[in-house]
Amino acid sequence: MVLDTIEHQRNQNVICIYVSIGQRQANLARIVQELEDKGALEYTIVVSADSSEAVLNQYLAPYSACTIAEYFRDQQKDVLIIYDDLSNHAVAYREMSLLLRRAPGREAYPGDVFYLHSRLLERAGKLITGGSITALPIVQIQSDDITAYVPTNLISITDGQIFLDTRLFNQGVRPAVNVELSVSRVGGAAQTPAIKKMTRALRLELAQYHELLDFAQFGTELDEVSQRKLARGARIIELLKQPQYTTYNFVDQSLMLFLLKENFLDAIAPAHVRHFATQFISYVKSVYKPVYDTIYHSQDLTDDVKDELAGIAQEFVSVYVPAE
Repeated sequence: MVLDTIEHQRNQNVICIYVSIGQRQANLARIVQELEDKGALEYTIVVSADSSEAVLNQYLAPYSACTIAEYFRDQQKDVLIIYDDLSNHAVAYREMSLLLRRAPGREAYPGDVFYLHSRLLERAGKLITGGSITALPIVQIQSDDITAYVPTNLISITDGQIFLDTRLFNQGVRPAVNVELSVSRVGGAAQTPAIKKMTRALRLELAQYHELLDFAQFGTELDEVSQRKLARGARIIELLKQPQYTTYNFVDQSLMLFLLKENFLDAIAPAHVRHFATQFISYVKSVYKPVYDTIYHSQDLTDDVKDELAGIAQEFVSVYVPAE
């Protein structure tokens, strides 16, 4: 997901900094190769203190990277910095503290581990002069326990979290985002009007789907309305799946969600939903480019545009051929 985020910054005049803390060298090499293949290394800086490095280097790596970010911010540039990951950073700090015979606290971490990360993350923000730093910290969670010490500390500092669920990953849902535990404390302030309009009630529909799915697993007989909600939920899950290293801009996302909101996916088999949606995007781009450009420049789906898209979708349904 973070590689997709970096790739999304192409041609956005954003400097990206990727900080690898305590990772394996092979993993870092794969990430750098992927960034190079996508042409993202042109605007990306990689700071690494891998697992073979001294714990002092792992401790200092995110601060060094943040100093680099502040250099570009002071030049009125926007910077995206990704810390991968701060759980390894906390472990390195714990090791240093124990060697210094400092008193251990919860989970053997020293008492100021909260200050350690708050001091780092609160250096991110936007200046009046125009430059900004956006920090995306990553943390590992053991056994999907979001209540562990370091994760709860980070949750209290950040403006929200995206929780990736191992159970969903094993079920083939990629990215494995748990929508119930993922929270945004800034709401839709960062979303375009087009996305806001298309995602209303989506979270509620997903919650109802998971609740009904639990009932269905017990062999409970469901009424027709519940069966329709289950079928719709299955299509939502398929629509939200995303192949690795494949990105969609907000217009593509709006078009996919439009198909869902206006019930154009109801007659499509769940296995063909993603193919149908991606082919619809290509159809609008190639045949109705002015409509696509209108959404891109206005960042909104007005009633007139929605009416026009509805006609295009009906036309596309008549010519669509499912993938083999």
